[in-house]
Amino acid sequence: MTKERLYLYDTTLRDGQQTQGVQFSTAEKQQIAEMLDGLGVDYIEGGWPGANPTDSDFFDTAPKTRATMTAFGMTKRAGRSAANDDVLAAVMNAGTPAVCLVGKSSAFHVTDALGITLDENTENLSGSFAHLVAEGREALFDAEHFFDGYKADRDYALRAVHAAFDAGCRWIVLCDTNGGTQPAEIAEIVTDVIASGIPGDRLGIHTHNDTEQAVAGSLAAVLAGVRQVQGTLNGLGERCGNANLTAIIPTLLLKEPFASWFETGVTLDALKGLRKVSRTLDDILNRVPAKQAAFVGASAFAHKAGLHASAILKNPTTYEHVDPATVGNSRIVPMSNQAGQSNLRKRLSDAGLAVEKGDPALSRILDRIKEQEARGYSYDTAQASFELLARDELGQLPSFFEVKRYRVTVERRMNKRGDMVSLSEAVVVVKIDGQKVLNVSDSLGADGSDQGPVNALNRALSKDLGRYQDIIDDMRLVDFKVRITNGGTEAVTRVIIDSEDGQGKRWSTVGVSANIVDASFEALLDAINWKLVRDAKV
Repeated sequence: MTKERLYLYDTTLRDGQQTQGVQFSTAEKQQIAEMLDGLGVDYIEGGWPGANPTDSDFFDTAPKTRATMTAFGMTKRAGRSAANDDVLAAVMNAGTPAVCLVGKSSAFHVTDALGITLDENTENLSGSFAHLVAEGREALFDAEHFFDGYKADRDYALRAVHAAFDAGCRWIVLCDTNGGTQPAEIAEIVTDVIASGIPGDRLGIHTHNDTEQAVAGSLAAVLAGVRQVQGTLNGLGERCGNANLTAIIPTLLLKEPFASWFETGVTLDALKGLRKVSRTLDDILNRVPAKQAAFVGASAFAHKAGLHASAILKNPTTYEHVDPATVGNSRIVPMSNQAGQSNLRKRLSDAGLAVEKGDPALSRILDRIKEQEARGYSYDTAQASFELLARDELGQLPSFFEVKRYRVTVERRMNKRGDMVSLSEAVVVVKIDGQKVLNVSDSLGADGSDQGPVNALNRALSKDLGRYQDIIDDMRLVDFKVRITNGGTEAVTRVIIDSEDGQGKRWSTVGVSANIVDASFEALLDAINWKLVRDAKV
């Protein structure tokens, strides 16, 4: 059976940048474009040249890609020719081989938003795309509000897309701009568009996620006949986001009937890098990755219940729909008070600790976990702290150093400009190889602002650990989460800290105390000890 070609169009750099709080630099855009090209997408939409300096700079310095670099803009305005429209000219001047223009396909938006006649809008579409084609560009029509427009006025919506198609537009991209069209509706409307005379291999789909169905709507459109799918990495986008390519791509490659019917530019080998691409984007945005994201999330293949873990050990397909390794992910068997010995032995094995079935230490570890979680600890989100607990119970936890005392202070004072500012300072005394070392650090960041008492403690604790210093120098704290587990006067604070090293290893540790500083210090201490357990030669 010959597979049909399905094209993937990424709009992370343009539509994804409309996410609240997201603003890419030119260098970040270049980095993301190179990642997308390595993954194997067919089109990379770089932005709207002329709309802002960053987008213009990107097209001036865009990396050379196998993927077709695409500039985004809008159709010409009424009352002027395409050749004399300065906004359209800025998009053309980007020099990209493909150009995507947004235009109205909803009669309501034409008359009420643009304030022009339907005939004028149709002429804008025809003139704009005829101009692109005459200039030798691959033309794409971003048919804004198409599905809502179709449901309100089918005849005009079809008239609009046929105007672009008849002018030579390569791709007619049907947009669910408001994100409210149901997948079944999308399939029905796509079927009607094809029946009207625009073949499926000239159609694309662009969905938004306002009803949490953007991926489902995109796949429904593919089954109905479209052959280009648009989306963004990690589902970035305005409001609730766009169709998430990190879910769409593995579905197309690994799930039936898509895997048998279609081929894309993404190979199975490239798919193994999907999680890394997803995580790199989150790092660029300084965002915490969504743990429950399909395929690429840290919890996507986590099995907490004892019954599940027992079955996973016998056959992973009992509770996994794909092999985690196919998307660059890995299986996790978290530890919690719901755990049984199957979970425990699997997790110990993953940590390099071989414990025979029936070993009394297993019961001791489980009892200790349950006692700790009753006090507020959570080991299903702190795998590194679990491993240290288990090693301690097994007598396999080396003693690298001893903390003799620590102190942290927070001072409010007036700076030289007359502003009241905070400054945190920490003192940590450790004993290493029989010698006491006193470390002092403040919490000032590179910009001179106070980064808080936990930051000061982290710096002081990791400032001088003698012969172990080289091992921890590349550690950094990447996330800090605080949860109050009991309310009122007996409140208990749980702190989860995520750490990362220069090799990209990331691990989580937990601390619990009525005092947030003590809880934080416990988690920091576990983070360093876990790193030393893994990398120090003792």
